[in-house]
Amino acid sequence: MLKNYKYYLENLDCANCAKKIEDEIKKDERFSNVIVNFNTLTLNFKTSIQNPFKEIFRMVKSVEPDVLVYVEKREDKKEDLEIIRFVFALLFLGLSLLISNTVVKEVFLIFSYLLLMYKTFLRAIKKIVKSHNVDENALICISAIGAYILGEHMEGLMVLLLYVLGKILEEKAVNKSRSSIKDLVELKTSYANLKVNKRITKVRSEDLKIGDMIIVKKGELIPVDGKIIEGATSVDTSGLTGESDHRFVKEKDVVLSGYINVGEVISVQVTHTYFDSTAYKILELTLNATNNKAKTETFVSKIASYYTPIVLVIAILIGAFLPLVSSVSYSDSIYRALTFLVISCPCAIAISVPLSYFAGIGISSRKKVLVKGSNYLDALTHCDAIVFDKTGTITTGSFDLKDILVYDEDYTKEDILFFASMGEALSNHPIAKIILKENKKEIDSSKVKDFREVNGKGITFAYQKQNIKVGSAVFCKTKNRGNTFVCVDDKVIGAFLFDDHIKENAKEVVEELKSYGLKTYMFTGDHDSFAKLTSKNTGIDECYSELLPDEKFQKLEKLQENHHVIFVGDGINDAPSLVKADVGISMGNIGSNSAIEASDIVVMNDDLEAIPTVLKIAYKTKRIIMANLIFSIGIKILILVLAMFGIVHMAAAVFADTGVTLLAILNSLRILKQ
Repeated sequence: MLKNYKYYLENLDCANCAKKIEDEIKKDERFSNVIVNFNTLTLNFKTSIQNPFKEIFRMVKSVEPDVLVYVEKREDKKEDLEIIRFVFALLFLGLSLLISNTVVKEVFLIFSYLLLMYKTFLRAIKKIVKSHNVDENALICISAIGAYILGEHMEGLMVLLLYVLGKILEEKAVNKSRSSIKDLVELKTSYANLKVNKRITKVRSEDLKIGDMIIVKKGELIPVDGKIIEGATSVDTSGLTGESDHRFVKEKDVVLSGYINVGEVISVQVTHTYFDSTAYKILELTLNATNNKAKTETFVSKIASYYTPIVLVIAILIGAFLPLVSSVSYSDSIYRALTFLVISCPCAIAISVPLSYFAGIGISSRKKVLVKGSNYLDALTHCDAIVFDKTGTITTGSFDLKDILVYDEDYTKEDILFFASMGEALSNHPIAKIILKENKKEIDSSKVKDFREVNGKGITFAYQKQNIKVGSAVFCKTKNRGNTFVCVDDKVIGAFLFDDHIKENAKEVVEELKSYGLKTYMFTGDHDSFAKLTSKNTGIDECYSELLPDEKFQKLEKLQENHHVIFVGDGINDAPSLVKADVGISMGNIGSNSAIEASDIVVMNDDLEAIPTVLKIAYKTKRIIMANLIFSIGIKILILVLAMFGIVHMAAAVFADTGVTLLAILNSLRILKQ
């Protein structure tokens, strides 16, 4: 039986290196669904092997000798020796410039060389010995040593200085982006107050079991999902929903992990373990979202794997054959070839794309929109149509009974309400609750016979030898005005008129979506007249009403023949359509597994404005990725051509490598500035 595993990586400082590890493990048929996520430094896979750690560790080391693998995440407490070595290298360089004695000057230069090249050289040797692979570390060492041998001492030293500085800054920038993005969705708490009998002890949130009793004090984050057993308080739900208003909760109410208790002490019974709780699912969903890679990302990874070998071959050809076809000397052609090698690392291309998507997903989570993968962020920019469900999406889903309409003079409003209440007493539908709330008479549901609930249509039952239907216009075969109709022996006697309030910003959001070139549709099971009124008041282009869930699905399939479609629904009734759409967006339903599982994007706070917000993020991410690719590839090609003709020196080549990489990273982080 296949089992999911997740390991944590350290010392993985290159997106291209992550791809190599992933490819190596994929070669082994015993492992499936292998994903190495450079953004989160995690390795996910499935296997039937018992305790696969040793095998995974061996494969990782064979490709990337410096990378460490851990079963559990560790706090990074290592000292940054690279910075210390860099500072001492600068010190020796400075001394060499001040000293006039040639021998001493040379000794200080060599010390500076050794300090700067120490880590790079070790990595290069390990890679050549263990994986028989020449990577950027080897190329930089070859270039620096070659420059020294050719008498370009300062040139070779400048290559190392710029390369090491670039790598230090690159690592800092990537680590900062990881921590920034993780902070956006850090909803977990590390401890809980477990109550056993009358004793309260602090335990890890991970150790809580279903049924445990915990105490949540004022100012504390609720660690797991649970139900209040004792007490009443106000909770700040902004961590999950983004709403600043506090919510009052009391006994028997459900509270979710990520809520903050801002009122009195409450006793909560655990209903979900830590790993099944809402906050943990959101955190994992966001941090692992880039496991679902966009086409751009996978395409760039493939290109990067061919790029370095091609440039390496060209460098050899330049060094060996350029003097044969021109007046260039061998020392000059070798220097040009060494410059070529410096440029050959595809880091800027390989790292900027996944990091941009990671930043896009991170800022979306801060805006309370969970995007389940970079492929969905990418897909948003290709969509040209958007379909809305009505109830709970365009409207609030909170119904009020506006009026009871009478269509048969033999019956009164009270009769219509009574007949409907007899059947609805056996239903859990939201409309049933409103009808029962309005009814003041006592209901004896034992007199109801042959009760049947028809999904998406209504209910039928027998009462005192009369066949009664309560449901939609289609179900009751009528074109009369109303939302829910009552039929006695196939004759419509009346209807209930409900008011489902349109969300305040619905019209503005629809207009904003149209500015992105999206054609807007509404698919609903509601009565035609009310659906058209809602459509007209919100500016939606086309409306299709009185549809069952399977009919919505069929309409969506038809629409997808000519369009890339976003479907926005409530995440439960519209699950088939959410799955079928090019991008499925579920509104609200925080704490609902079906919302997270069925849709590609989850709007946590039920706010329609989140849809144009995530579209804006998607388009900005795409623009930045394209800018990074054009800039990175353009600069590299330019420097490659100039190096071939001997116009630029190695320092410019280093800029084309580490400098461009750093600029691409910093440009990617602009996505976080929303």
